[in-house]
Amino acid sequence: MSLVETNWVENNLSKIKLIDCSWHLPSAARNPYEEYLNQHLPNALFFDLDKNSDEKSELPHMLPSSKRWDEIISGLGIKNEDRIIVYDNSDLISSCRLWYSFIYFGHDPRLISVLNGGLEKWQSEKRLVTKELNNFSQSKYISKEKKDLVKSKIQIDENILKQEFKILDARSKERFEGKETEPRKGLRSGSIPNSLCLPFKQLLEKNKTFKSKDELSKIFKSVLKHDFSSKVVFSCGSGVTASVLALAYSLIDNKYNPVIYDGSWSEYGRI
Repeated sequence: MSLVETNWVENNLSKIKLIDCSWHLPSAARNPYEEYLNQHLPNALFFDLDKNSDEKSELPHMLPSSKRWDEIISGLGIKNEDRIIVYDNSDLISSCRLWYSFIYFGHDPRLISVLNGGLEKWQSEKRLVTKELNNFSQSKYISKEKKDLVKSKIQIDENILKQEFKILDARSKERFEGKETEPRKGLRSGSIPNSLCLPFKQLLEKNKTFKSKDELSKIFKSVLKHDFSSKVVFSCGSGVTASVLALAYSLIDNKYNPVIYDGSWSEYGRI
């Protein structure tokens, strides 16, 4: 159950751990933590996608070490057995990145879900939001990395010839085809050779909820053609919207373990 609805969350607030994982592009000039302080779902924690990534890496949003992850999640008072719901208030559906991260670090996939439609849908339905911050006790979270859920640049380069898996790029068609300048400095325009383009927004309704399972299936099949299988790796600009594709794919294939090229175009497109 990668995705849950607002009604389910409202009815289960006492049984779940809620996390706000909103993140915005620098060009948006928005501060997600300040927005969280102003309003959030009851009892929700805040996860800073920038600060809680690998701070030693030159690349944005790279997964931290297992040791660092345990420190971060324990500091939020989250336990291995907790039922976790992640949401966001972002145009990029950034909650999917945290969904993927929990799965990568060994959290039971049945216990981690994204709130369909996020804060925007929750508020449109006039459900309760608050400014109240709750105290919580430090926990002892222990991760178990699933390193096969990440692809490195070396593996991506090798696959250009081997074609053992398909790479789906979540960026816009204009960026993928090199017709639009990349938003980050120091990156050339274009895409990974032999990769395919599936802009993440095609998977969403206007209210930022995911399209139906049947619609998602048709979209993926239209891009992957006869190669529609579990051998799919997702990429984007910096690993955030790639996770949107991964979650959508999990909705049509519940046996799929999300695989991301973590460096994405921020690494591959470096000049």
